[in-house]
Amino acid sequence: MAGNSFGNIFKLSTFGESHGAAIGGVLDGCPSGIEINLEAIQKELDRRKPGQSAIVTQRKEPDTVEFYSGIFEGKTTGTPIGFAIHNTNQKSKDYSHIKDSYRPSHADYVYDQKYGFRDYRGGGRSSARETASRVVAGAIAKQFLSEIEINAFVSQVGTMKLETPYQELDFSNIEKNPVRCADMEMASRMEDYIKEIRKEGDTIGGVITCVAKNVPIGLGEPVFDKLHAELGKAMLSINAVKGFEYGSGFEGVQMKGSQHNDQFNQDGSTKTNHSGGIQGGISNGMDIYFNVAFKPVATLIQPYETIDKDGNTVQTQGKGRHDPCVVPRAVPIVEAMTALVLADYTLLNRTIKGKE
Repeated sequence: MAGNSFGNIFKLSTFGESHGAAIGGVLDGCPSGIEINLEAIQKELDRRKPGQSAIVTQRKEPDTVEFYSGIFEGKTTGTPIGFAIHNTNQKSKDYSHIKDSYRPSHADYVYDQKYGFRDYRGGGRSSARETASRVVAGAIAKQFLSEIEINAFVSQVGTMKLETPYQELDFSNIEKNPVRCADMEMASRMEDYIKEIRKEGDTIGGVITCVAKNVPIGLGEPVFDKLHAELGKAMLSINAVKGFEYGSGFEGVQMKGSQHNDQFNQDGSTKTNHSGGIQGGISNGMDIYFNVAFKPVATLIQPYETIDKDGNTVQTQGKGRHDPCVVPRAVPIVEAMTALVLADYTLLNRTIKGKE
C-alpha cells in the first residue's frame, strides 16, 4: 500500500489500523533544537480523542502518545521523531456483521477490489483513527511555527451556518463548547441539533473554517506547488472531506473583478483579503483562511440495504460507537494538517533561499 507519507522536507509517515495494537508515525525533517512541550501535544490529542462529549463516539481511548526517538532533554535532535498511540478500547465484534458485506459510502468495497483483502474491523487503515498520528505531528509543527497562529472552528452543521465574519469572532470560545463553534449561541443550537440527529440513528455533515495568522510572505511556488494547492491536498486527505475553498471561494464568482481585486496599501498589505492570504500560489502576509466541507458520517445506526462480497443484496444495520457528526473532533485535525503544510513550506522556502 502506497501513499502513507505527507510532506517534502517536514515529512510524516503514519502506520497502524483502527483495531490493531497501535497507530503511530515517524516525523522526519524537523529541525534540531526546537523546544517541545509534551503536554501541549497531549492536549491536542485530547481535543481529537473519542468519548470527550455526548455528541461524539463513545469509544473510550486515552490516546496517550509515547515518543521513542528524536526528542532529548525537551528538544528535537534533528533525527526522525518516532511515536505511537496504543489502542486500548477496541470492540472488534461490533464489525463482525460486515465481514462479508460492504457499508455504503465507506471504503470497504473499493478497498477489497484494490487489495483483495481488508481489515473490516473499524475500517482498518481507512479508519479516521489514523488521523490521531497527524495531530501529534501537527502539534510538533505548531511548536516549530511558534509565531504563526492557527485556529479552526465549526462554522456550519447541516443548514445551520455561522454568518459572522471570522474577524468578529472570539476564538477563545472554540474550546468552551463541545461543538467547537466560535459563537456560543450558535454552538448551543448546533449541539441540540446533533443530539436530535443521533437519537434518529442518523448523521449530519458540516463545515470547518480555519484561519492562519502571521504567515510570512513567500511560502509556496507559482506553478504546481502553489500553497493553496497543498493546503487543498492536505484537507482532502482527511476522512469524510468533500470540499475545500479558500479566500472568497465559490462566493467569489458572484463578484465583479472591480469588487474582488484586493487593492494594495503602501506597505504591501491589502485593503481587502478576497485572495485568502495567497496570491499566485504564494503567501502574501495577510490572513490565510479557508473552509473544509465534511460529509455526513456514513455509518448509520438504522437498517439499510447493501451487497455482500458475492453481489447479493443483504439487509444490515450499523453497530458500535460512531460520531453523529464528525466536525467537532475534526477541528484539531484541520489545524494539524495546516501546520504540517506551513512547516514544510517554511523549510522549502529556507532551502530555496539558501541556494540563491
